[in-house]
Amino acid sequence: MNKINKLFSECADRKLLSLYFCAGCPTLEGTADVILTLQDNGIDMIEVGIPFSDPLADGPVIQSAGTVALKNGATLQKIFDQLESIKDKVRIPLVMMGYLNVVMHYGIERFCQSCVKSGVSGAIIPDLPFDDYMNDVKPIADKYDLRIIMMITPETSEERIRFIDEHTDGFIYMVSSASITGTQNSFGDAKLEYFKRIDAMKLKNPRMIGFGISNKQTLENAQEYAAGAIIGSKFVSLLNEKGNPKDAVDALYQAIKQ
Repeated sequence: MNKINKLFSECADRKLLSLYFCAGCPTLEGTADVILTLQDNGIDMIEVGIPFSDPLADGPVIQSAGTVALKNGATLQKIFDQLESIKDKVRIPLVMMGYLNVVMHYGIERFCQSCVKSGVSGAIIPDLPFDDYMNDVKPIADKYDLRIIMMITPETSEERIRFIDEHTDGFIYMVSSASITGTQNSFGDAKLEYFKRIDAMKLKNPRMIGFGISNKQTLENAQEYAAGAIIGSKFVSLLNEKGNPKDAVDALYQAIKQ
């Protein structure tokens, strides 16, 4: 069974926490250490960011991390090589997150093959059009048992959400807002209504809420209306600040308790 499906099946009675970090930042060779440290400290799933020179959906923190990673010499092939080196040690799902340009340049089938070879269970490609997913990407991903995770926002229509739910597997990434990534102190009434509205749709796929989660209130809001939460910018900031993943994840746990 795909590790993503296994996670949601086995942990349906508790709320999950997934973290994002950009591979190759703060150091080129640190990717494996970050993953194994997060796994050992109770993180349920990890999004491995692929650095890109023009990340349209990312806020300044993740943009900066991508810039550092590229300056460090990070490439998609190097990231896959690092992941393959720890494949036998990784028990939790790894999800690659990157932009379509990088994946297309690498080659869709080659990308899927490399994911399987390196122990990756899924991929998030924020700028992948759904029609292209259905026609070009899904048939290849399905062949390799790789989950392509689609995003929805407050502006996504109910019809489109149900169509996505019908034609994807793994989980749905619920973006808390249609803006770029970044931390927030609280979610307003409109966002909470959005969370409630999607929850009431009773979709077949579990949902993870991301973008803006950085403290106890935003975490609890996300976890109340979904299977769990995804934290990105807050952890990336702490990783850069602390310089090592253990101190960063400890600081994150402190932040989300307050």
